[in-house]
Amino acid sequence: MQNISKPTRRVALAGNPNVGKSTVFNALTGLHQHTGNWAGKTVATARGVCRRVDTCYELIDLPGTYSLLARSAEEGVARDYLCFGEGEDGPADAVSVVCDATALWRNLTLLLQILEITPRVAVCVNLMDEAKKRHLRVDTAALSAHLGIPTVGISARAGRGADALLPAIETAAERTALASPPVRYPAPLEAAVGRLAPLLAPCLPSGLPPRFAALRLLEGDEGWCQTITAHLSSREGWEEAERLCAEERARLEATGFTVRDEIALAVSMRAEALYRLTVTDPAAKNSSISAHTARDRRLDRLFTSRWLGFPIMLLLLFFLFWLTVSAANVPSALLARWLLGMEEPIRATLMWLGLPDMLCRMLTEGAWRVLAWVVSVMLPPMAIFFPLFTLLEDAGYLPRVAFNLDRGFHACRACGKQAMTICMGFGCNAAGVTGCRIIDSPRERLIAILTNVFAPCNGRLPMMIAVIAVFLSVGVKDGWQTVVSAALLAAFIVLGVIVTLLCSQLLSCTVLRGIPSAFTLELPPYRRPQIGRVLIRSLLDRTLFVLGRAAAVAAPAGILLWICANTRLGEASILRHCADLLDPLGQLMGLDGAILVAFLFGFPAAEIVIPILLMTYSSLGTLVSYESLDALCLMLTENGWTSVTAVCFLLFTLMHFPCSTTCLTIKRETGSWKWTAVAMLLPTLFGVTACIAVNCLFG
Repeated sequence: MQNISKPTRRVALAGNPNVGKSTVFNALTGLHQHTGNWAGKTVATARGVCRRVDTCYELIDLPGTYSLLARSAEEGVARDYLCFGEGEDGPADAVSVVCDATALWRNLTLLLQILEITPRVAVCVNLMDEAKKRHLRVDTAALSAHLGIPTVGISARAGRGADALLPAIETAAERTALASPPVRYPAPLEAAVGRLAPLLAPCLPSGLPPRFAALRLLEGDEGWCQTITAHLSSREGWEEAERLCAEERARLEATGFTVRDEIALAVSMRAEALYRLTVTDPAAKNSSISAHTARDRRLDRLFTSRWLGFPIMLLLLFFLFWLTVSAANVPSALLARWLLGMEEPIRATLMWLGLPDMLCRMLTEGAWRVLAWVVSVMLPPMAIFFPLFTLLEDAGYLPRVAFNLDRGFHACRACGKQAMTICMGFGCNAAGVTGCRIIDSPRERLIAILTNVFAPCNGRLPMMIAVIAVFLSVGVKDGWQTVVSAALLAAFIVLGVIVTLLCSQLLSCTVLRGIPSAFTLELPPYRRPQIGRVLIRSLLDRTLFVLGRAAAVAAPAGILLWICANTRLGEASILRHCADLLDPLGQLMGLDGAILVAFLFGFPAAEIVIPILLMTYSSLGTLVSYESLDALCLMLTENGWTSVTAVCFLLFTLMHFPCSTTCLTIKRETGSWKWTAVAMLLPTLFGVTACIAVNCLFG
């Protein structure tokens, strides 16, 4: 490792969503990065390290935000970090504002707001290649001259220009002030700021401009006002400043002057002027538009069509599941054979170490066998599903899904962004719950968290596929069974979405009443996915991350399961006694006690539900799997299964309490055991009710 003579610089990366900020971050830091949460917040942060010559830079990837007038936890985190830094560290040494060259006007609003906080700003105009395809010419030199800050144009996805950003950041870090304020406001407002700023200066933390603080106080930004009181360097004069602020605001409003509107208008007009000075847009001079823009509009007319949008969505969903189902079987079987084949060598090693026989069996037949089963069942589908999902995300299709479903969620007084969290839930409900952070409204975010479990994760999909193949697609010609199974699975998925809407409506009308909020849904341009980066990101950030959390609870669950299966009370094991106890409820639901026990003991990981069920039916003391679908069909039929049992099993699989990993994630996101309990009880009640209804009608 090279020596570093200069101190490490902390650089914040800021920008609107979908401007390629994370791509720039990844290009600069490579694999030298880590993720976590902001102190006291459930908002993710990514940090990374890069070096240039003898300077080490720590890059902090701030949450995407359209404005510093924070409306969500993410925007609040970005604003507070720019103003105050984090912990004992002050504000960043420099800020790099990443802008989208194809939508620079919108990005300039945030840039101007950040310049009011700090002059140490370097502008990174990304997506220059896409701007060129749209015949947009961005004059970065002109933008730099008008603002007085370094500006570079890059194409991060194509790997061009990122090297020029670090020298620009170094130049920005040395800057102490701008030649003039980035935005000039109407004279009455400027006069009020001039009177208020001197009173604020002694109270503010080091580095925070009094002009910026005066503007925020005058416009009445309540969130920021609450935050600033916790960061005051001195309270001497603060009460006087608050009194003067109230007087100035009353004086301005008495003349019909709305402070917030005037500030927004001034920033918008300045952004428009800068755009006209720096961007040449042929489309603005004539009626023709670029081929890229025309293509995007044609695709949007197709994908967001009132008549074709939903059929295309369903076809893509079917294709996604068909590919996952058909491609995961062989690698799952090979992985299971290899992992389970290691059981005897592990047992021999433990015996060689002198461990008691019972402990060896507990660790191998319990912990290792359950762990091996979870990994072999989860890994192949996730390794297929997550890259496919990420490809759709990278291509720009998922925001169109949210657009299509927004009308339905809005009718249920929920948020259209919930559609995107449902899509994430198909891979893992814990990931879907975490993804609910994109929803600004706390009420609507909670609705999305409580209903995400209705999207069956890839832990539940394999057992749904197996039961559909055994009972619902029997008699189908060879070669078509996979297609029919995927179609039936897609139908159950659609049912899950319908139940999500109904449950969202129920929550909105009862315990979570409220008016649905408006939100900005940006439809990014369609892009050719970067397959290499998609594979790396989906496998490392999603697949292995989710698999690791599931494996962490699978091994202890395996030990508990083994103990219950091998501890006998009278003539039967604890597991069998539990099944007998729950059998009356199971029969009422069209199931049996063994099925309910399998779901209860499968709480750590849904992947082990069917093995537990087979273990209970066979009265064996170890986890067993089915060697073929015919063998599974024979065992289930011998234990009283019918097509009605299969349908009830699928309904309860779709609607029951989330797994332990998801429950812990819900507790972390909501900070409440009460809402975690609601998240477990709500889908279970739906599932029990649906099963009883089907059993009464058809059983």
